[in-house]
Amino acid sequence: MLAPKKPSNEIARLKALKSYGLLDTQPEEDYDNLTAMVADYCEAPISLVTLLDEERNFLKSHHGVPFNESPRDISFCGHAILDNNAIFIIPDARKDERFKDNPIVTEQGAVFYAGVPLIDPEGFALGTLCVFDVKPRELNDKQKQMLITLGKQIVKLFILHKNNNQLKINQESLKISNKRLKQFAGVVTHDLKSPLANITSLSRMLKDEYKSNFDFQGLEYLDYIEESSEKLAAYIEGMLKYYKSDELTIVDKQKVDIQDIFNELEGMLFINEEEFEYPQESLIININKPAVEQVLMNLIGNSLKYNNNKTPFVEVTFKQRKQFYEFSVTDNGIGIDIEKQKIIFELFKTATDKDKYGKKGSGIGLATVKKIVEELGGSINVVSEIGKGTTFTFTVAK
Repeated sequence: MLAPKKPSNEIARLKALKSYGLLDTQPEEDYDNLTAMVADYCEAPISLVTLLDEERNFLKSHHGVPFNESPRDISFCGHAILDNNAIFIIPDARKDERFKDNPIVTEQGAVFYAGVPLIDPEGFALGTLCVFDVKPRELNDKQKQMLITLGKQIVKLFILHKNNNQLKINQESLKISNKRLKQFAGVVTHDLKSPLANITSLSRMLKDEYKSNFDFQGLEYLDYIEESSEKLAAYIEGMLKYYKSDELTIVDKQKVDIQDIFNELEGMLFINEEEFEYPQESLIININKPAVEQVLMNLIGNSLKYNNNKTPFVEVTFKQRKQFYEFSVTDNGIGIDIEKQKIIFELFKTATDKDKYGKKGSGIGLATVKKIVEELGGSINVVSEIGKGTTFTFTVAK
């Protein structure tokens, strides 16, 4: 018996093999279906998908044998990966000096072998797709071609497995990064709130108690300090809401009367001069109530803030679709420029310079709305015309 030699690129080959994350993995139906089909088509009792590790031959799929690995030094596949042909065939191992006293032949009764090297895109032979038989024989051309073709398909499964593993790693890394970012944002925003409040209070106190000591320009500076502090505080509050929005979306759905939602919103957002219209019929729906209320509150709040009419008007409509609920918020406000409509759901992007109170938005609110809606399995869009008003329509999955 001749033990198979190691390929000249063995170190790099082993590194490539391990990068696929297939060694010592559990049996998988995709591979087992292929080896069963190969055994049937080739009329062979044994069919394997093998991976040549440093000292062993790991059997990713083993049709016809009870074990899932064997020593590499007695492996037929170790010889197959050294062969330059598309398929390596031993018609009768008993007559071949390399195999005639091999334990696989003398103890297991294997006589015939045909193996296709599994070559990855970088040119490394990772293992084989092979068949064994207990009698000397040959394969016909169709059987050979089938083995070669299926060998390429198996390599594609290897690549898919590797890509899926990398995707899982990337997702886990992203989760960790997002968690750290949320923790950082929480700490920073909390620590900034107090000094910002102090700056605002001190600037107001200076204006109230020492107003006569400041000239016009000095008072302007104090106004600017107060305005900047309030603006930064709005950013901080917005970022807290953005990163805490995940907490809203994990709340379980509950059965709720849609009238309860509209009544609560009316009580929180509307005073006397505004007009608010919404469906009057009672209807029980199954939703994440806090998350949907947060979205509606933000959209309705914007409809009121960016509205210069003497009588601001907001209408909310509701429709049940086959797989989702649909809400629309329409107003008679100032409208949004067509170019701004393309970016308003991006973080820190705003539609207008200032609202009717003279305050500039943070550009966080609509980004938070989009984030919540998408995590609820829905989508959001906007239709608007300058001077005529805006309609936001969003959906949430049932």
